[in-house]
This record gives sequence, structure tokens and C-alpha cells, in this order.
Amino acid sequence: MDIQTWIQQEQTNILAGLETFLRYPTISAQANYQSTLHACAHWLKDYLHALGFQTALYGEPPIVYAYYEGPRGAPTLLFYGHYDVQPPEPLELWETPPFQPTIREGAIYARGACDDKGQVWTHLTAWRYWTAHGGLPVSLHVLIEGQEETGSETLYKVLEQNGHLWKADAGIVSDTAFFSEEFPTLTTGLRGLLYTEIRVEGPARDLHSGTLGGVVQNPAWALATILAQLKGPDGRILIPGFYDEVLPPDPLLRRQWQTLPAHESYYLSITGAPALWGEVGFSPLERATIRPTLDVHGLYSGYIGEGSKTIIPAYATAKVSMRLVPRQNPEKIWEAFQRYIHELTPPGVRISVSRLHEPAPAFETPTDSPFYQAAAEAVHEAFGKAPIPLKEGGSIPVLSALQKFISGPIVLMGFGLPTDQIHSPNEHFRLHQLWRGIHAAIAFYQKAGTLRVATPEP
Repeated sequence: MDIQTWIQQEQTNILAGLETFLRYPTISAQANYQSTLHACAHWLKDYLHALGFQTALYGEPPIVYAYYEGPRGAPTLLFYGHYDVQPPEPLELWETPPFQPTIREGAIYARGACDDKGQVWTHLTAWRYWTAHGGLPVSLHVLIEGQEETGSETLYKVLEQNGHLWKADAGIVSDTAFFSEEFPTLTTGLRGLLYTEIRVEGPARDLHSGTLGGVVQNPAWALATILAQLKGPDGRILIPGFYDEVLPPDPLLRRQWQTLPAHESYYLSITGAPALWGEVGFSPLERATIRPTLDVHGLYSGYIGEGSKTIIPAYATAKVSMRLVPRQNPEKIWEAFQRYIHELTPPGVRISVSRLHEPAPAFETPTDSPFYQAAAEAVHEAFGKAPIPLKEGGSIPVLSALQKFISGPIVLMGFGLPTDQIHSPNEHFRLHQLWRGIHAAIAFYQKAGTLRVATPEP
């Protein structure tokens, strides 16, 4: 039976399994969901065991590990994905509840539908196809973690202890996106990430703004003053030394990207913003993929409930991250960021700056390996077009740690779309991306299984 026919016959079962996966509210950022993370990990472990994998759980929250021994002489791959998801708030903006999967308008809607449960499911389904058709053509290590959205702390520790046991010839990850439906894509690089929190403290408690306003520094004003000096009106980041290691865009890449419809109207359509804004001198595509950024993700201070409350708040906080590009050293940027924040701090407040998880450098994958070519051929077969190579602005921080145990490339073969609203209300995964993504995953393992890799000398 050919791949497309099998997928068509299995659509009901495929969706039923994915919906079960999506119903687990696996929010790693919130402590009261730890039991659900455990339940989902055990469900994945049981699923993989039923497919014939050797399985185990490691760490807290559990990392699902599985191993399948393929044909003698076939390559060994390492698959990485995550089952945790972003918090779904604001809940009132969801058209249907975030953990009640709903199919409408040709897509499945739920938190995690694309990032990353739906994309992980393309591979789980591909493995089910192969175990029903004589077995996987490769040997396969599987790592599916429950902490990617909060820094992968457990996985870093587990890799230190066990990574040498999981060596592989290549890696495969599906947690990236196409440029658009019309332009299938293989991601060739990701930006690094430094995620911080700034806390400004003033008076010992909230103060009455009438009787004591104008007497002490307002932490909210102090924080706003600091944040306003992190970027200039030209979109340039003002941290001293921030751009010292950043290379100018590759002229060849710039010429290649001119063939893409990456014009302003495209970005306006997928963002819904009234106008574009960013670093002067660079196109929207360059700002979104190969230039470093600094963004504020959350602000909190004082009274934010309904109605009024006249206070001077005791403290103010902001969550601020930087996306980093190749050659930028996260530790050097972290030191420069701290110094600059302290230099900007006005008198009358105390300030602290902390990292919310381990920083990660940018990641690149080569396009000249047979495993990349196998992925390109698989995407072409499934989607009817050869994929374009393109860097992506997002981050998967743990890839650099995984690369230590993988002798070849980590192939980034994702099937999401920029319009899938990941990290936002009404996240979804287009069903045609799901079906074709499954086809591409099945084909990739078949093509990878034909490759032969050099055996290291004993």
C-alpha cells in the first residue's frame, strides 16, 4: 500500500490519537500542571512501547526516552521534540477551549497543535506506519521532553549523564515552519536566546499616591525609563558591544531571498499590525531571521485590575529576551546587559536582573549532507515542491547540547506555518500540513535508511 493511501485510510485514527495528546494541559511554566506533565509522559511512553520501542523516563518533569534498533548497517538517528506547551492565556480570546481540540476550517485548534505536539505526532505516526510495514529502516533514539518552553533544565542534566549512550549519525527535529504554504522550507539555522527578568524595587509597600506621591521614586516609572533606553528610534539595540560580533548579511542570501514574496504586505497580513517597525537598513525578512533582537514580553507593576486604585507601587518587573545570531556569545551579552541595566537605573530604587533559564547560542545546520538531502527529497515528494533553505528567527536552545552526541547534522524539518498562531490564542495546525508532514516523515526515514555512514575505528 502506498503512503498516501495508508494516510487516507488512517485519518480517523491519526486525528483521534492527536486529540488525546492535545487534551493534556502540559504547561511547564505553571507548577500546578506537574501531574499532567507526568500523565502525558506516561501516555507517550506507553504509545512508543506498543510500537516496539524500548522505553524509559528520565528526570523531572519526565523526559520520554525510546530506542528502536533498525537493520544492521543502517544509520542511527536521534529524534528530538517536546510535549510541553506555552500557557494559553488570555483565555477569553480563544474561540474554543485551548485543551479541547476542535477541527474547523481545515485545521485542528488547541494549545500545542503546532508547537510542538502536532509536529511530534507526524513522526509518531510515521513510526507506526513503519512498524506496520516491516519495521523502521533506521535505528532511532527518541527524546521528547516536557520543559522546552521553560529552558530544558532537566534535559541538560540528563544529557550530561546519559548523552554518551545516545550517539547518533544525524538528528531530526520538527519544531520549525515553512515560509508559507506556497514555499515548503527546510530550516538551516535558528537564533539563540537569552531570557531575563528585570525587577525594580522602591518603597517597602504600596503607597498612597496622594499623600506620598512625589516623595519617592516610582518603580514603574523607573522601569519604563530603563526599558525606553534599550533601543533607539532606529530599532538598534543600545547595549554597548551588542553588535560587535554580528556579521553583515551574506550578499548571496540576500539575492536568493529576493525571489520570496517577503514584502511588507506579507508581514502585515500574518501579523495584523497597523504598520511594520524594526531595525533600519534591513528588510522585514532579515529582521525576522538573521538579525538579533530585544523584546519585552511582560510587564507588571501596581494595580492592574478593573477600575482605579491610586498607589505608588512597591515594585515593577519586566521580562526581556534577546534573540542572538551566530558569533554572538550569550555569556558576553548577558554580562553587557547587566552592566547596562545598572548604569541606566535612576536613584531611589534597587534593581536586580536575573536569567530565567540557561542561555543558548545560535544554531546552524549544513545543507551539503546526505541527511539534509534526504529531508529535501522527502519534503519534495510529500508537498510537490522542492523546499527552500531558510533561517528562522525562533530558538530551540538545547540543540547545541544535543549536537555533542550527533556526529552529523541535525536536520530541521518542520511543517508549521507562520499563520498557525503559536504562543497565541487559537493556535492551530493545518490538516493538509499534518497529512503531508506525515508523508514527508515516512519518506525521510525510508531515504535515510538507504544511507551508509562510516564506522569509527575501534
